[in-house]
Amino acid sequence: MSPKVSDHILERLRDWGLTYVFGYPGDGINGLLAAWGRADNDPVFVQARHEEMAAFEAVGYAKFSGRTGLCVATSGPGAIHLLNGLYDAKLDHVPVVAVVGQTDRSAMGGSYQQEVDLLSLFKDVAAEYCQMVTVPEQLPNVLDRAMRTAAARRTVTAVIVPADVQELDYSPPQHAFKMVPSSLGTPHWTIVPEEDELRRAADVLNSGRKVAMLIGQGARNAREQVQETAELLGAGVAKALLGKDALPDVLPYVTGSIGLLGTRPSYELMRDCDTLLTVGSSFPYTQFLPEFGQARGVQIDLDPFMVGLRYPYEVNLVGDAARTLDALLPLLARKEDRDWQRTVCDNTERWWEVMERRAEVEADPINPEYAIHALDHLLPDDAMVTADSGSAANWYARHLRFHGRMRGTLSGTLATMGPGVPYAIGAKFAHPDRPAIALVGDGAMQMNGLAELITVAKYWKHWDDPRLVVAVLNNRDLNQVTWEMRAMQGAPSFLPSQELPDVDYAAFARTLGLAAARAITPADVPGGWEHALAADRPFLLELRTDPAVPPIPPHASWDQIQAAAASVLRGDDDRTAMVRQGFKAKLQEFLPSFGGRHARH
Repeated sequence: MSPKVSDHILERLRDWGLTYVFGYPGDGINGLLAAWGRADNDPVFVQARHEEMAAFEAVGYAKFSGRTGLCVATSGPGAIHLLNGLYDAKLDHVPVVAVVGQTDRSAMGGSYQQEVDLLSLFKDVAAEYCQMVTVPEQLPNVLDRAMRTAAARRTVTAVIVPADVQELDYSPPQHAFKMVPSSLGTPHWTIVPEEDELRRAADVLNSGRKVAMLIGQGARNAREQVQETAELLGAGVAKALLGKDALPDVLPYVTGSIGLLGTRPSYELMRDCDTLLTVGSSFPYTQFLPEFGQARGVQIDLDPFMVGLRYPYEVNLVGDAARTLDALLPLLARKEDRDWQRTVCDNTERWWEVMERRAEVEADPINPEYAIHALDHLLPDDAMVTADSGSAANWYARHLRFHGRMRGTLSGTLATMGPGVPYAIGAKFAHPDRPAIALVGDGAMQMNGLAELITVAKYWKHWDDPRLVVAVLNNRDLNQVTWEMRAMQGAPSFLPSQELPDVDYAAFARTLGLAAARAITPADVPGGWEHALAADRPFLLELRTDPAVPPIPPHASWDQIQAAAASVLRGDDDRTAMVRQGFKAKLQEFLPSFGGRHARH
């Protein structure tokens, strides 16, 4: 039998080195599914419970492996379902390719079942490259360009293949007019700024007395160079959330996360510095950077379209972070005055002491900060940690100190709910020999995490290290938005939108053959984590946490804190009354971490 277009697509994916494809079946890709059967499931088809989860798993795989992720879905609703995960990849600059089906060519334009204008649908999310294959000779060029563009631009691309085209006999492009041949591979190159630009940057950095560094995921492969730069300049280093694993938190001058979910020493670092060096980050919140005119700035980024966006930098260097710093370091003068860096280190040390105290504050039943803080010293050196959006991301950002080879990520720019569990699944396929931990709120768990536990149960025996821990912070509340309403709008919790049904997550996990435990008192927490990390199979740890513990950012104004307090105090429903009982005492215990002015109030 002659190979079909669908056979060639899978063959080409194998040639590209693709090992896994995350997807969900449907008749719009029946031809591809049949080809998978003929190919003995090579590359491996990983079946998610929903196309959005397949896209998130592809994103998680790409984030943790450094390779291109690939997801596949049927026409119409299947393709639509991919969009949220694909936008997550696009906004976090992660290479992901989507291959989707379409109705037969003969039915297009006829308002046929599941006919959606997919070229228009994907026009934005796959703006760099989105094509529909209408004849076999378009392959392999279309698929090759989708793979190459996704990797080179660190973005999303899409290939649409109508169902009848999948069934056609494959014929390659010929050496002929209007035929487009193709070749495999993504070339590797290194961009380094010109010498004059490097000298200008060095002049700015050498003239500063109080140097602050901000690093993001673009600095991940420049760890040694970033560390040497910080030590040479006597700098403090703050990290954007996507760069949390770019430098170990055990270094005394690393102040941790910055921004809405950031730390007090990162806030102070930016408030007091006179020079800013940003490496591999497009951190969007200008209000957390130095005041305009306060600091001279230098930015290093691989993407020329992402420089100069967030701050009026004096010098913008376009280049690979590691190679650019290699070229810059010989031009930097060691700063002999270490008072500034000592101040940064003292502020950071004090912050971790405050975090310890905040974790010790009594709550009903468990302080969520304690629930995550207790994990901090138990984390394996090679752990892969994911966090979902919501208050869980606050505790991930502030309480976990990364060390060794640890990796971690969340939905950065899109900040979508739902990727915590599928990211961890993607991470396990990227590194099946390493443990993974997903920190998930009960809202995200109910949204899609429960269903994706079925995917975990389906595949965990294929992993060399079976450990995948899903920690559910169960407070029966959409907590982050609840506190945003209180702090920003001064409004009590609107229960019809915020209150969640109580679910026995551990019991559900056990029905799937997974291990599980519930921590319902603080005494249960350390043993729960220890059992989870020592288990011989995936483990769900349900932590019954207190919704009254406020995820107030370290930069919060006293007016915002007062608004949050007032909204709780004037509520008259049973749930608000429960929160109110302990809120005043909790607030007094938490406020010292937000600086002198707040503490005095």
